[in-house]
Amino acid sequence: MDAAVATAMHDANWYLIQTKPRQEARAEEHLARQGFDCYRPVTAAPASGGRAARVPEQPLFPGYLFIQMQRDDSWYPIRSTRGVARIVAFGPQPCPVSPKLIEEIRQRACVMPSAPAFRQGEKVRVVAGGSELEAIFLCNDGEERAVILLNLLQRQQRVVLPRQQLQRVASHAC
Repeated sequence: MDAAVATAMHDANWYLIQTKPRQEARAEEHLARQGFDCYRPVTAAPASGGRAARVPEQPLFPGYLFIQMQRDDSWYPIRSTRGVARIVAFGPQPCPVSPKLIEEIRQRACVMPSAPAFRQGEKVRVVAGGSELEAIFLCNDGEERAVILLNLLQRQQRVVLPRQQLQRVASHAC
């Protein structure tokens, strides 16, 4: 890396950009095309509709992304970028975001919460679609799905569903 570029990156600060509704990815793409270093923290969204072919990403901070630049750089290209609503500022000047905060967000975004591990025969609660049903955990079906026994119409039915929709049933001691 060139010494001038290294010095410039060291002097650069992170700033917060507010995007137009649901246009975080568009703003990030257009800013990156202009040569800006952007960061848009995302998290995996739960699969919906039973389609698990693609795991969509959801922004961790909907409507916002971070951009790294010099304080004396021109803000005009950013304000006129597609998807950008405004630069977050307190008073007339944009307020820099701590690099430590950006690093912490990056570290936490990498640590995805995993679905809880269940034991075979353990009672679980299905929480999906606004209803809560109790069932018996049978086994895992891949990394994200589970097979359970659900009592439906006086018969136990094997059902496969995402493990994220299961909760451990608290055992009550008498």
